[in-house]
Amino acid sequence: MGNELKLDSAVVKSDSLLKEKLWVVIPVVLLLGLAVTLIYNHHAEFSWDGFVQGFDENLLAFFLIGVFAQLVDGALGMGYGATSTSFLLAYGVSPVLSSTAVHVSEMFTTGASALSHHRFGNINKKLVKHLLIPGVLGSITGAYLLSDVIDGDIIKPFIAVYMIILAVVIIRKALRKNVEKKKTKKLGVLAVFGGFMDSVGGGGWGPIVTSTLLGRGRNPKYTIGSVNAAEFAISFASGITFMLFGGIHGWQIIIGLILGGVISAPLAAYLVNKIKRKPMMVAVGVLIIILSLKTLSKLL
Repeated sequence: MGNELKLDSAVVKSDSLLKEKLWVVIPVVLLLGLAVTLIYNHHAEFSWDGFVQGFDENLLAFFLIGVFAQLVDGALGMGYGATSTSFLLAYGVSPVLSSTAVHVSEMFTTGASALSHHRFGNINKKLVKHLLIPGVLGSITGAYLLSDVIDGDIIKPFIAVYMIILAVVIIRKALRKNVEKKKTKKLGVLAVFGGFMDSVGGGGWGPIVTSTLLGRGRNPKYTIGSVNAAEFAISFASGITFMLFGGIHGWQIIIGLILGGVISAPLAAYLVNKIKRKPMMVAVGVLIIILSLKTLSKLL
């Protein structure tokens, strides 16, 4: 009887270790596969002279944009797309190149972010599982519609207003002495909406999903880590869809963003453990308001 219990315990422990390793192995395999595929399919587009010349003038700028955008996204759970796109446009990159570069680079930076948050113990695996599949379905749908059917700029004002309302709720809750935790219903619907808007509006997974969950009183550390982990799958799905329908351009920008984002991802995940709850929530709320007002001002 004792031997059977020990055997059962060993089997359970082995299964647990295998599942734990899959959280690391799957992202790594997907990222390596993606990198090999991109290099194989697009190696002919590069010439050494053009590659070096482009990097001489622009690599540092794109690298720094990637570092800052990933620090914001990894530490606060949102803002990579909005931050990097805003800086790229200000630098003089066209909207088309900015959109392509951000979506492709996010496939790598969110993977690095997910691995980093896993390393620092910031992930609630149950929450990730609830967000994953609905978020991917919403993301693929949004990317396909944006490629063939609708203009993402049309619905940006609505999502900007929604984010401002959420930001006010978050800041109010952060300033209270006790934040009441409420059960978040319809996580699947929230994930579908967040994934859809992320693809259609050029960003929105973090502001929509993270903001809603924080507004319901969830722990910032695990909320941000879990939403970032799920974002890898969402970004991967939308990036593949965009590549299938729109192609890839702006390689110097993409590589600069990827290098900056991948390098700063562990630091961003580390900061989640060090930043206190209330300042973090206030920072999230202020960031959402600034980015949303900027979006509205451009549209108006």
